[in-house]
Amino acid sequence: MDKSFNAAEAEARISAQWEAKGCFKAGANAKPGAEPYSIMIPPPNVTGVLHVGHAFNNTLQDVLIRWHRMRGFDTLWQPGTDHAGIATQMVVERELAKQGKSRRDMSREEFLSHVWAWKKQSGGTIVNQLKRLGASCDWSREAFTMSGAPGAPTAEEGNFHDAVIKVFVDMYDKGYIYRGKRLVNWDPHFETAISDLEVENIETAGHMWHFKYPLAGGATYEYVEKDADGNVTLRETRDYISIATTRPETMLGDGAVAVHPGDERYAPIVGMLCEIPVGPKEHRRLIPIITDEYPDPTFGSGAVKITGAHDFNDYGVAKRNGIPCYRLMDTRAQLRADGAPYAEAAQIAQEVANGARVLTEGEADALNLVPDHLRGLDRYAARALVVAEITAEGLAVMTMPDDPRLGKKVGSTHPTDAAPSSSGAVPSSSGLTRGSQDQEIPGQAGDDAPQAGDDGVGVGDDTPALVPLVEAKAITQPYGDRSKVVVEPMLTDQWFVDTAKIVEPALEAVRSGRTKIMPEQHRKVYFHWLENIEPWTISRQLWWGHQIPVWYDDEGRMYCAPTEAEAIAKSGGKSLTRDPDVLDTWFSSGLWPIGTLGWPEQTPELKRYFPTSTLVSGFDIIFFWVARMMMMQLAVVGDVPFRDVYVHALVRDEKGRKMSKSIGNVLDPLELIDEFGADAVRFTLTSMAAMGRDLKLSKDRIAGYRNFGTKLWNAARFAEMNDCKPVPGFDPASVTQTVNKWIIGETARARMAHDEALSGYRFNDAANGLYAFVWGRVCDWYVEFAKPLLAEADAAVIAETRATMAWVIDQCLILLHPTMPFITEELWGAIAARDTMLVHADWPAYGAELIDAEADREMGWVIGLIEEIRSIRAQMHVPAGLKVQLMQIEIDARGQAAFDRNATMIARLARLSEVTPVDAMPKGAVTVAAEGAVFGLPIADLIDVAEEKARLQKTLDKLGKEIGGLKGRLGNPKFIESAPEEIVDEARENLAAREEEAGKLSEALARLAAIG
Repeated sequence: MDKSFNAAEAEARISAQWEAKGCFKAGANAKPGAEPYSIMIPPPNVTGVLHVGHAFNNTLQDVLIRWHRMRGFDTLWQPGTDHAGIATQMVVERELAKQGKSRRDMSREEFLSHVWAWKKQSGGTIVNQLKRLGASCDWSREAFTMSGAPGAPTAEEGNFHDAVIKVFVDMYDKGYIYRGKRLVNWDPHFETAISDLEVENIETAGHMWHFKYPLAGGATYEYVEKDADGNVTLRETRDYISIATTRPETMLGDGAVAVHPGDERYAPIVGMLCEIPVGPKEHRRLIPIITDEYPDPTFGSGAVKITGAHDFNDYGVAKRNGIPCYRLMDTRAQLRADGAPYAEAAQIAQEVANGARVLTEGEADALNLVPDHLRGLDRYAARALVVAEITAEGLAVMTMPDDPRLGKKVGSTHPTDAAPSSSGAVPSSSGLTRGSQDQEIPGQAGDDAPQAGDDGVGVGDDTPALVPLVEAKAITQPYGDRSKVVVEPMLTDQWFVDTAKIVEPALEAVRSGRTKIMPEQHRKVYFHWLENIEPWTISRQLWWGHQIPVWYDDEGRMYCAPTEAEAIAKSGGKSLTRDPDVLDTWFSSGLWPIGTLGWPEQTPELKRYFPTSTLVSGFDIIFFWVARMMMMQLAVVGDVPFRDVYVHALVRDEKGRKMSKSIGNVLDPLELIDEFGADAVRFTLTSMAAMGRDLKLSKDRIAGYRNFGTKLWNAARFAEMNDCKPVPGFDPASVTQTVNKWIIGETARARMAHDEALSGYRFNDAANGLYAFVWGRVCDWYVEFAKPLLAEADAAVIAETRATMAWVIDQCLILLHPTMPFITEELWGAIAARDTMLVHADWPAYGAELIDAEADREMGWVIGLIEEIRSIRAQMHVPAGLKVQLMQIEIDARGQAAFDRNATMIARLARLSEVTPVDAMPKGAVTVAAEGAVFGLPIADLIDVAEEKARLQKTLDKLGKEIGGLKGRLGNPKFIESAPEEIVDEARENLAAREEEAGKLSEALARLAAIG
C-alpha cells in the first residue's frame, strides 16, 4: 500500500470505474423486493459552475443516496439541468457580440440554433464538476428542461417540452391560467419580466426630493400639527399638500395623492383635487386626494403620491380605490414616445379625474401622459429635467442650506439616483422606503419658512438663501441579478397562474404530514407564503424557453393548444399568430419530479420512483421552487412530489459572513478539492450540517478533515503491515479477547448511532459520530491496544486480533463511504481482492447484540485511567517524554483485574516507569481517581510547583478578564438586539470555550495547591 492517498490521481480514476461499471444506475445494488428511494437533484442552471452552496447541497444528497444504495434500496438520484432562460440567453448574446452579431439581427429560429450549439459545447460544465465532487447520480438519465423542444438537436429529444406544454394547456382549459395586466419586476436590459428571486436589493447612496402639489383653484386649508398630548405645535394656512419621492420622473403618472383616513391634518381637503407640479402649465393635470389605510400618518407629511403603474404598493392602493394606472416607460425604461400628443392625453386623464369618464385597464395603459418634450428620454435624463422644471417654478420644498438632511451634496439632482425595491413589501409610494417620506421640521425646514427670492437671495437682510430640500440618504434599489441594471416595477400584459385555485392541496399535504418539511421554521415559511399567495407571473419576454402555446387571430381572440395545427382547427381555419413570450423557468422546473420520469407517458420509472422520497433544498427557494412543485404536482397528477423536504442553511465564511466576491471571502469548492481532496471537502460540509444552522467554513477545518483521511489511511497501512487481512466468514461475535470484544462493540455502537442520526437528517451527528469512532476509538486506542496482542506468543490470539482489526477497518470504510467515497473505495480495493466495489458493499445490520458489557466496562476503565493521567501530565507541564511513577493507594478487585490484564498497555500509553502500591498519598503527589481505585502521581520533584502555580494563575487572570468582557457584551440587550446574529453566536461560543478552559485550569491549580 502507498504511504499516502493521492486524491488528485485516484478521484478521476475511481469515478471512471464507478461509471464504467454502472454503479449509479437506477436500481443498482437493489435487493429483491427492495423499497424505492429516489431524490431529484435541484437542477442547476445549464450556465452554472459549481459554487460552495452546490457542493453542500449535493454532498448531502449523495450521502443519503449512497447510504440507501448500500442498504439495498432501489435507488434513483435523478440528475439534470435547468435551461435558465435569462442566464442562457445572456451568455449566448455575449458570445454573439464577440462575433459582431446581435440577436435582433436574426430570426428567432436562427438565434435558438446558436443557443443549442452553445449548450452542446459548454452546457455540461457543472455536471462534470458535480462528478468531481463524487455525486453518484444516474448520469445515463440526465434530464434537461428544454429537451424535445422545437429545434432541439440530436441527443436532446426527450419529452420534457411536451410535458410542459401539456400542463399549460390543461391548466388553461381548467381556468387556472389567464392573461392580464399586472405589475411585475421589469429588467430594462433584457426587456423582460423577472421573478423576485432574480432581483438583488442593494442599498445605494440616493436622494429624496420634496415637492408641493398645489390645491386646485388656489384653495387653502388650515394645516395643524399636534404632539402626542394633543398640543398644537404648528398651525398655518396652506394651499398645497407636500409629498416626497426618490423617482421624480414617475410623478408624470400619478393618479392620486393618498392620506390615512384618520389623519386630521388633511381632513379638510380629502376629496379635493391637487395639481401635479410638472408638465406644460396649460395642460397641468389635477388628481384627487383620497384616503387609504396604506399611508402612515406618523411618517413625514403622511401624504403619498399614488403611481399605480410604477410602484408595487401604489398599485394596491390604485386597485382598491379605482385609480387609473398610467404607464410611463417603454421596455427599455425610456419615457414612452407613442400615442396621442400630450395635450390630448392629459385632457382625457383630466376627464377621468373629474369623474366624467371611465377608462378600461387597457385604455389607461395606452394613454401616454409623458409631456412631448420628455418623450423618448432615458428615465434618468427625464428625472433631471423634471426636477429642474419643478424647482424653477418654485414648487420644491425649501430648507436652510445647513439642513443636515441634505448631506454633502446640497440640492443634488444626480440623474442616476434611487429607484424602488421591487418586492412589493419594501417600497412605499413611488419608490419611498418606509421611513423616508417627507419629514417637515417646524422652524427648520417647514413650508412656512421664508422662501428664497427669484434671484436666489434670501428675503430680508439676515435671512440666508434657501435651497431645495433634497435629502441625501441610503435607498434600497432593485437590480437585475444578471443585467446589473436597476429594475423597474412595470405594468405589462403577462400570463398568470391563478394560484388561489391550486394552493389548498399544497397546504393540506404539509398540514396532514403527507409531506414533511424540516426544520420546523421552514414549515412556517412555507405556510406563510402559500397562505398569502399572489397570482404567479409565468411569462417572460425572451426567445429561449418554452414558447407559450397560445395563438391569436386578427381580432385578438386566443386559442390555446399543444400545436399550431390544433389551434388553427380550434379557430375554424383562421390565420393565427403565436404569442411570442416564453414560460418562466420556474414553471417548467415546477414539473421536475414527474417530467424527468417520463410523464405524461406512464413509464415504469414514474410508477416506481414517484412520489420521490426526499428533496434537499436551500432555504432561499422554498417558495420559488419547493412550494410551486407541490402545487404543480398536486394539480397535475394529484399527488405530492416528495415525502420529506430537508431545508439546509447557508454556507458562510469562518467569521460567519455571507460569502461575497466584493468582500473577497468566497471559497471555490473546485479549488478546495484541488487542494484538500473531495473527501475532506465533503466530510467538512457534512460534519457542519446542523439542522437550521448556518455553516462557518474555513480552510483550516477542511485541512483537519484531510488529516482525518490520512489517519484512516495510516491505520489501514498498520493493519496491512501486521498482516491483518479480511477473513471470509469472520464472526465478530466469536472473539475472546477483551480488547477485541470492546472494539467490536464500539463498532456496533457507531453503526447504530450513525443510522439513527442519518434517518433523522442529522448529518452533523452522523459525521461527527464516525469521526469520534474512527479517530478516537479505532486509530488512537484500538491500534495501540492491539500492538501487545499482535506481539503475543499465542498464535490464536494473534490470528483473532488480525481478523478483528481487518474487520474493524472494513467497517470503518463501509460506514465512512457515503461521506468520504474516494479514499474509502481506494482502501477497499487496496486491502484485498473483493467481489464488488465498496459503493455496492452491503451495509451492516449488526447492533446491540455485539456489545459486551463487561469488555465495555473494563476498557472504559482503562481508557479513563490513561486519559486522566495524560490530562494531569499536560496540565502540570510534565515533560512528554519523561516516564513517571504511578502510586496505587487503593483499588477494588474488579479494578485490580482490569489493571492486571492491561498493565502493559497502561504503562506504555500513560508513560509510566513503574506502579508502586503505597499505604497513603505522599506529599508532592497528585491524586488520580478511577472507578473503585485511587492512584497518585508524585510530580513535585518533576516540575517547579511555584512556577507552575504562577503560570496557571496568570493565564486564569487573563481568561477572567476575557470572560468578564464577553459576559458584559452578552448581558447588554442593545448588543443582542443590534449585532448581527453571527457575531452574537460567535461571542457565545467564545464565552463557552473560555469558561471551559478556565474550569480546567482552576482544577489544575487546585491540584498544585494540594501538593504545596
